Amino acid sequence: MTYAPERLHAEIAYVAYHFHWSHDDILDLEHPERRRYLAEIAALNARWRDAGGGP
Repeated sequence: MTYAPERLHAEIAYVAYHFHWSHDDILDLEHPERRRYLAEIAALNARWRDAGGGP
């Protein structure tokens, strides 16, 4: 499977920013697992926003 480098970099940055994980730790995740973490982060951010925590 070919994965667009720009998308991979965006996913790595998103997870690293929110969970403070290393580049290598994030790359060690299988694609479906990494996508699951992206979804969980998005859900956390949505709950935070809904609770009045951000823009």
